Amino acid sequence: MRLQWTPNKVTFLRVAVGFAAVCLFGRGAGANLAAVGLTVASIGLDALDGHLARKKKMATPVGAQLDILGDRMIENVYFTYFAVVGMVSLWLPVLFFARGAATDFLRGLAMKAGHSGWGANAMLKTWWGRALVASRWSRGLYAAMKCLCFCYLGVELALTRGPVALVGELAADVHAMIRVGAHVLTWMTAAFCLVRGLPVVVEGWKYIAGSVGHGRARKRAAQEAM
Repeated sequence: MRLQWTPNKVTFLRVAVGFAAVCLFGRGAGANLAAVGLTVASIGLDALDGHLARKKKMATPVGAQLDILGDRMIENVYFTYFAVVGMVSLWLPVLFFARGAATDFLRGLAMKAGHSGWGANAMLKTWWGRALVASRWSRGLYAAMKCLCFCYLGVELALTRGPVALVGELAADVHAMIRVGAHVLTWMTAAFCLVRGLPVVVEGWKYIAGSVGHGRARKRAAQEAM
């Protein structure tokens, strides 16, 4: 039987490919380079699931949430690994964890109120919010920045770090320049991540207020019924 690919299956596949890539990092220069190739494949699959959803008209609110979950898992596992091996600051994965938890919590409240992450019934109503979060250029740029960041760190790991590095001892200024490039890429990616999360926080705050208001109303009704 021919396998029928769906956006959700592609999402699961890209998460598996991303985890496989991280498992290969640090296991030798060849494994590091293979991990870089798998990283590119994982980011490419991220674009493919959205393409399938649009082409086959299979976009659903649950699919949008799965796509977001896949993004969280990929970016968190990569940044956590590179923080553990000392290539990025520990605060970088902490920032991504915190930002992801906050925006996903607000999206969950919006979903309970009948709004999805993308599409006509999306929680984002302002033009600037949709431009920063849901537009193709924003999502494409963010994916490209993460791909460049992960690949840069992976290539640096393969070429210059550890006893199996492909390149021997480097001059101090060259090594410092490589490190500066890593810091610039990672923190630019983190900054854009925060910028993209801002509209969700701003527009999602009303759902917190609504949930608190409904809770107080139910509590008041229960007290009056006693």
